[in-house]
Amino acid sequence: MVTRSRWRSCGAGRWSMFAVLAAGAASLAFLAAGSARASGGPPSIAAGPAFGFVPSHNAGHTSHGRVTPLLYHGGPVQSSGTQVRAIYWGSSWSNATFKGDKISGLDTIYSSVQGTGYAHTNSEYADGSGNHVNTTTISQLGDLIDTSATPSGAPTTAQVLAEVAKETGNNPVANAYYPVYSARPRGTAGYCAWHSTGTINGVSVQFGFFFNLDGDPGCDPADPSTTHSQGLEALANVTGHELSEMLTDPKLNAWYDQQGAENADKCAWKFSGNVTIGGQSWKIQGNWSNAASGCIETS
Repeated sequence: MVTRSRWRSCGAGRWSMFAVLAAGAASLAFLAAGSARASGGPPSIAAGPAFGFVPSHNAGHTSHGRVTPLLYHGGPVQSSGTQVRAIYWGSSWSNATFKGDKISGLDTIYSSVQGTGYAHTNSEYADGSGNHVNTTTISQLGDLIDTSATPSGAPTTAQVLAEVAKETGNNPVANAYYPVYSARPRGTAGYCAWHSTGTINGVSVQFGFFFNLDGDPGCDPADPSTTHSQGLEALANVTGHELSEMLTDPKLNAWYDQQGAENADKCAWKFSGNVTIGGQSWKIQGNWSNAASGCIETS
């Protein structure tokens, strides 16, 4: 499943970690699909590998910010608009303070990002028919909260997609984006978040995974200028990263460079100022622009 050269730019340590995740995703997806066929019980799911990892500050990652363009590989972009439904997973989401701080802030981003200069940084990318990423139609479908226990350690893509299937009643919205926010800290994982693609009972969806980043210096954008909590600031930054990559490379076969980096990967942890979304100031990294030959935060 992991065949693209993009993985090799991550270095030996990250290659090993990502290969384990992808292999686990493949085996779990196969088992889930087989079980569905045999018993008619669980949904048939097929999860792709995880891409667009946001490396933690201390992961020793190689910068993708070199001046090489993103290349088109034939796949679709999100040209027809995007529907987003966030899923909050874990027991801490029953805590009113924990829930109120983060869900309120992320709701602001997802409900207000459409049409912003930040979202527009993704709009130069198009599919083979010339259909550009639609950044003016990003709508929020509401939130889902599951206070059941999350997997210990870093979950596979199949485990996260199974959570999406469960929370959507095995009937997701086709081509919608389901970011899954865990209540569990990242521990020793060398990354803060990722995105992927898959199918649930044959319905294609995009999804992402985010650790709880409270008190996590490795995933903290360190923005003293806002009134947001540290944990929300950290989630907001990686939320922008994964949303941008989902828009420009939703099926993992559209836009990435010769090292395999997507538009947000090339600009990870690079900031030139804050962006305004929903009338609030957020410290969110920029995205790579082929037109500008560099990272931009508004367009």
